[in-house]
Formats: sequence, C-alpha cells, structure tokens
Amino acid sequence: MIGRDADVVIVGGGIVGVATAWELTRRYPGLSVILLEKEDRLAAHQSGHNSGVIHAGVYYAPGSLKARFCREGSEATYRFSREHGIRVDPCGKLIVATSALEEERLGALRQRAVENGLQPEMLDRAALRATEPNIDGVAGMLIRRSGIADYPAIVRKMAELVQAAGGDIRLNTVVTGMHEAADGVTIETGEGTVRAGHAILCGGLMADRLAAMCGVELDFRIIPFRGEYFLLPPARNDIVKHLIYPVPDPDLPFLGVHLTRMIGGSVTVGPNAILALAREGYRWRDVDLGDLASTVAFPGFWKMLYEHRRASVSELWGSLSRKRYLDLCRKYCPSLTLEDLTPYPAGVRAQAVLRDGTLVHDFLIRPSRRTLHVCNAPSPAATSAMPISAHLVDQFAQFAGLAEQPAA
Repeated sequence: MIGRDADVVIVGGGIVGVATAWELTRRYPGLSVILLEKEDRLAAHQSGHNSGVIHAGVYYAPGSLKARFCREGSEATYRFSREHGIRVDPCGKLIVATSALEEERLGALRQRAVENGLQPEMLDRAALRATEPNIDGVAGMLIRRSGIADYPAIVRKMAELVQAAGGDIRLNTVVTGMHEAADGVTIETGEGTVRAGHAILCGGLMADRLAAMCGVELDFRIIPFRGEYFLLPPARNDIVKHLIYPVPDPDLPFLGVHLTRMIGGSVTVGPNAILALAREGYRWRDVDLGDLASTVAFPGFWKMLYEHRRASVSELWGSLSRKRYLDLCRKYCPSLTLEDLTPYPAGVRAQAVLRDGTLVHDFLIRPSRRTLHVCNAPSPAATSAMPISAHLVDQFAQFAGLAEQPAA
C-alpha cells in the first residue's frame, strides 16, 4: 500500500476502542496507531451513558468470555482508577429477592457466582433489613467486589496515555466507507482518506454497518434498546449504601430496574429496556426512519419480539407510565414516591440479534481479511474493557504476524 498513514486504525472512541489503542501502544511501542471517532468527544454514547457499575461477574455463564473478562476487568478497573487518581468506590452489590420464585432464582444465581470465583454472602429477611433498612425482600445476596467507577474519566486518561505514546486521536471523523486490499485497508471519512495496514472496528451501535463495509457476513443486526433512568432528589442520596438489584429474569439479557449509587454521590433508578427509534435515539422524539427501517426489515427482530412479547409489553408500559416504573422499584424499595423520580438522561444499548431472533449474550468478534470487528460488546463491556482490549490485541497480533514485545 502506497502512502500508508498508520499501521493500525481503530474506529470508535468508546471505552473498548480507546482501551484497545492503549493496549496496542503499550505492547507494541513502535506501532503507529490512529483512532477515529465520529463525535466531538470520546465516550459519547454507551461508555458515557451507562450506570457506572463495576460488575463482578455474578450473572454470566461460567467459562464464557463475559464471565472471564468481567472478573479480570473488575480488578483492572479498580487498579487503573487508583493508579491514576480516578474516583472509584467498591460499595458492593445487593441482589434482592421479593418472592418465592425470585428466592429460588437467587439460589441458582449464588451457585453461578461461586462457579465464577466470587464469594457471595446470603442474607435472610432480617439480615437484609439490618444491612439496608430501606430495602424490603425475602432474601438477598451481597457481592462485595462490585462497585462504581467514573468510566468517562477512565476513557479520557487512557486517551492521554495513547497520545503520550505517539497515538493519534481524531475526533469529528465519520467513516463513510472501507476497502480492503491484499496489503492494507483504505478508510474513507468526511475528513479525507486514511490508509493503514489493518483496522480494528469498535463501533458499538454502528458495528454491523462497519462490518458490512468490509464484507463480513451479517447473520446478525444491531438492535438499539433505550434504557430510561430517573434521578432521586439529593435528600434521598443516603437511601441505600449498596447497589440494589432485583433478581433478573434468566431468559433476558437485561438486569432489571435497579438503584445505583453514582460516583458523584447521587442515586439513579433504572434502566428499563425499550426499542429505540434511532440508533442514537435517547428520547422518544428521536426517530431515524432509516434506522427504523433497518430494524423492522430484519426477520430476527420480529422473531425476538414474539419470543419476548410479554417482557416487551411490560417494558413499554413502564416507559409510558411513571407509576408502573415506580411499582417496579417499590417491590424492593417501598418508601419511594412518584415525586422521587426526577428526569435523568437515557442511554442506548447496542444489542446484537441473530437472524433466528436469538439475543447474543456474549461478546461477538468477527474478522475479515485485514480487519477485526467487535460486533457485540454488551454489558459488562465497560467493566471488561481492558481484558477485551488485550484479547483483541492478541487476536490482532496473530492476525498481523506481530512478534510480542515487552510492555512499556
């Protein structure tokens, strides 16, 4: 390739893309790296709109990439934050059962937590009330390794380290096309052409479209789900000491409406999970007809909708009715009132769905001739960003025939 601009281009300035750039510059100091981000700032979408939770790996199938990356990632997140003076709080997570069925599910969840190397502490009703006086339930499970972090600050610090190592971060750069040849990749952007030996695509909500540009077989589609939150008033900031989660439905990838202590001291309630009408549709009025057409034209969307029709109706009801949303919270926190639910920005989650309607629960990484595509990086991707990036760089090194070098 004539006039190569970099050895590697990374597309996507969320936490996975920036962590991958950092890992590359650490492991291969002589490698030239360019990161392209279409927004005017890093962590503009999923990485900057999540709840800030450091997940410990309670929920994930033992042996899965999710379970492994979450366990390694929680330790790495605490370590990185402390090393760089970024706020972090290991406040712990309390999962609360409010019925006999949920208590039974909690028992199964305890076994999974043990298999994932955690040390769950089981609480009966009295112990639960003693631990969290404002929380009501028949049983609880405490995971002390969970906590909260400032993920946008982590992204900014990683970006500083990338730039200090010679990496080039370009904001306001929208990728409009990609072409692969035997010796490299040409990336067309609104700011001009970038040529590189290889590319790693961490496009989040746009992952399937970036993959299509490189001819990757698309047996999946990214379906955007909006997660709506409320913020409790400052007088309620001490309502809980831990992260409070319901027992999740094992058939769904979403964890249910929970109370989250935020790194700044406030407490949020949420999220639910409803179809977003645009890939970056953070409000009901955000509608993109092209995005919507792409969703409804995909047969897997309708199969998924039918399979989860009851949950879909329940989530939609919770979105349209603040009282219904409150009822979900009052199952385990009965002192909350409608007046406690004040507005807070929503987030949009990129969920890969297969053609048969199956929700992809684990990370999905697909190669083409000169590129690697992160096609699905669901929660806990923020927690797991550093081991995900190490895994990507391992794959890339093998892919590109790079010899291992000691980290700087």
